[in-house]
Amino acid sequence: MSDTPKFTVIDRRKIKADEEQENQQPSAPATDSAPPPVGSGGGPRLVVNEPKPEAPSSQTSENEEELPAAPTAEESQEQKEAYDASAQRLEDLVRAQNPAMGEQPPITFENLIQQFYLSAMIQMGAGTQEGQHPRVDILGARATIDMLGVLAEKTRGNLTAEEENTLQAVLFEVRMAFLELTKMINMQAMQPPPPPPQAKR
Repeated sequence: MSDTPKFTVIDRRKIKADEEQENQQPSAPATDSAPPPVGSGGGPRLVVNEPKPEAPSSQTSENEEELPAAPTAEESQEQKEAYDASAQRLEDLVRAQNPAMGEQPPITFENLIQQFYLSAMIQMGAGTQEGQHPRVDILGARATIDMLGVLAEKTRGNLTAEEENTLQAVLFEVRMAFLELTKMINMQAMQPPPPPPQAKR
């Protein structure tokens, strides 16, 4: 069995409905049932070595999992309003502790592109302090660059000219950096190992 952690998608609407139903019913006597797992409040839950339930015979693939139904427009709007209110309360709290801090600007598409760019460059060793050996995560950088490529593909025709230019320029730059880095890695791999030191007589 693999020790690789997996994520499980949990439908928060079902949990909320169960909680409301429990609040309406009289409390039941205590039983010996196990307590709910940690992190059962919703959202992605890290599952480590948890046995999977046996799939029904009609299932076509062992890796195929049933996903919860998409939220309705009303549920999405209600959640967004609650999120915005919670985020505003947090910002008000932070600004109360730091009066000199101004209002935070809204997140834009350029912020998203910048986040991908910074992640890819750091994974390729950029930003290493002088005198330290750069730590390179070349496979992580490849995944980040590929995600940026997926974003470019899925947003094609839905961006302003400025957003499209920024996205393509960033994608070109990180791909070039990846090519240069992999070229260096290949050259180092092709170098013969140093001869073993000869024993002194």
